[in-house]
Amino acid sequence: MNKTWIYRYDLETKQQSTEWWHSGSPCPKKFQVQNSAGKVLALIFWDQDGILLTDYLPKGQTIYAEYYLSLLVQLKDILKEKHRGKVTKGVLFLHDNAPAHWALATQKKLASLGFQCLDHPPYSPDLAPSDYHLFPGLKKQLKGRHFSSDTVVIVAAETWQTDNLLNFFQWLAKVTAMG
Repeated sequence: MNKTWIYRYDLETKQQSTEWWHSGSPCPKKFQVQNSAGKVLALIFWDQDGILLTDYLPKGQTIYAEYYLSLLVQLKDILKEKHRGKVTKGVLFLHDNAPAHWALATQKKLASLGFQCLDHPPYSPDLAPSDYHLFPGLKKQLKGRHFSSDTVVIVAAETWQTDNLLNFFQWLAKVTAMG
């Protein structure tokens, strides 16, 4: 499980905004920096075969234990459906050290669902393969574009996921097989 912010408007990178000018051209005008019009938190649960569950946190809500528990129940149902008969020994589960993840209620729910948590060492960076191979491509695709609402940016993110994630999961399967 990993999470990332998806912005309704994220400024272009320097590389995206570069233009060719000849030496006699006037200097380009620089505009005042604008903040993002809004953002959506995407929570993505995935395994070596692909994305299992993507949830977008409703505006104004925080991730508290009860909300996270409802996602875990949905995830268990999806795993039963997607990996019918394959999940017999339980599920190894990795998430970071967020308070909702380590609440007592969450730990009890994980145990009752048959999920075994892998320890996330204290003081270690929160780096997962999705930080290198999943989110950068998505953010690069959305950067510099204006979206009129949270719904429109979510649709753009979902479209990108379905069109581009096959390469990521093929890479992940190769790394997992080597490892």
